[in-house]
Amino acid sequence: MSEIGQLTAVQLLQHFRDKTLSPVEVTEDALLRIERYNPSVNAYCHVDPQGALDAARASEQRWFKGEPCGALDGVPASIKDLTLTAGMPTRKGSRTSSAEGPWDVDAPFSAFMRKAGAVLLGKTTTPEFGWKGVTDNPLYGITRNPWDTRTTAGGSSGGAAAAAALNLGVLHQGSDAGGSIRIPCAFTGTFGIKPTFGYVPQWPASSMTILSHLGPMTRTVQDSVLMLQAVARPDARDGLIGAPRTTPWLVPGTDLKGLRVAYSPTFGYVKVDPQVAQVVDQAVQG
Repeated sequence: MSEIGQLTAVQLLQHFRDKTLSPVEVTEDALLRIERYNPSVNAYCHVDPQGALDAARASEQRWFKGEPCGALDGVPASIKDLTLTAGMPTRKGSRTSSAEGPWDVDAPFSAFMRKAGAVLLGKTTTPEFGWKGVTDNPLYGITRNPWDTRTTAGGSSGGAAAAAALNLGVLHQGSDAGGSIRIPCAFTGTFGIKPTFGYVPQWPASSMTILSHLGPMTRTVQDSVLMLQAVARPDARDGLIGAPRTTPWLVPGTDLKGLRVAYSPTFGYVKVDPQVAQVVDQAVQG
């Protein structure tokens, strides 16, 4: 891992403020890491080096003037291949999709990431139409777990999880109906959250309707909080999203005393591997 490749989004932003690192340096490092590691794991199905470097140079100029455009300015990020992103194909892992485009519209998530200044590196791999809990598809192939490439990174946001684990970019978008953020994060040792429905706008609407929620996938909780704050805002194209709101857990340093979390070790029927059960129980007790 490069020194830059070990930094979180929170740390990168402090470096930008201190002018000890440039968004261009960070983006170049991320692109080199993708070039080196992506062939082994297939985290990205599309990479846009020129677009990313152009965005990084614009960010560098803003930081040089002390005028960042948003909370994520200069931080490398990715979008899942189910989410529309202007200038990049959204093939949904399917040969039934056309490569022609036009790819000229940002979904709300992509638009909010750009508005916050994130440098979009490319699109991460998903199973065809995001329909299963492992990531492979007939268009782009198999996504593998960076901890052991003989195994799966989970799904359907397996590409985002593999990218997060290897820091191929720092902030990654996932989507989750039946576990598509939670499964790959569990498989790769990364952090992700399926936010409350309506917290992050989704357009076009998912075929899984209200089961599908969009959320962040990162290496740290703090980075996911930072990312979620940038995209948790209304968009007129999603008529189901509510008004903007402040959630206490989004505020760093908030006292969580008194809050409770429901926990079921087996859901009443699942046979859990004893080692997994032991680790989970230790985490709950801790």
